[in-house]
Amino acid sequence: MRILLADDHPLFRGGVRNLIGTTEDLEVVGEASNGEEAVQLALYLQPDVIVMDIRMPGINGLEATRMIREKQSEQKILIVTMLKDDKSVFMAMQMGARGYVLKDAGEMELLQSIRIVGGGGAVFSSDIAARMMHYFTMPKQPQPLNPALSELTGRETEVLELIADGYSNGQIASRLQLSAKTIANHVTNILNKLQVQDRHEAKKVLRNFHEAADLEK
Repeated sequence: MRILLADDHPLFRGGVRNLIGTTEDLEVVGEASNGEEAVQLALYLQPDVIVMDIRMPGINGLEATRMIREKQSEQKILIVTMLKDDKSVFMAMQMGARGYVLKDAGEMELLQSIRIVGGGGAVFSSDIAARMMHYFTMPKQPQPLNPALSELTGRETEVLELIADGYSNGQIASRLQLSAKTIANHVTNILNKLQVQDRHEAKKVLRNFHEAADLEK
């Protein structure tokens, strides 16, 4: 089973690479240190499983997962991260990840998770599974006025808020310490998800949401 590792920490990649090297059925065929590299190598190497971190410079792991799955809908991606919050977990699933495992998982759990995802299954760390059960038993919160707002990633929401405040793409890139190209991609994704034509209409959607939220208080 051919594995692509996507993580910005060389020590973590090295540890997973060495672990996989002890097996007879798994092989690391490539390594990426950021989201852009992960997307490029996924398309070039066609790995069986991508082991993907979330927090990476530039395009994060969630956005990379979405981009890869849009181009290769059958690509199997296992998120391996330190993040255990509900938003990250459900966003990963929404973007098309097949599993979500924490970095403090044991070696055998990680290897087994890779094999399960590679075999077409889905897998979650026990802690993550418990959080999901808790989430589904909690009272549901009211949905946003525009349901499409809930489809935005955390970064896209942050960019939209800055757009609403009057920032240009260049100013947003400087503020968030990202490239202008990355911000332009975020803006395009925001417009597509909100199904609006331009930044002005996107600002109106956010303003209407905030006004509705104020009325509910």
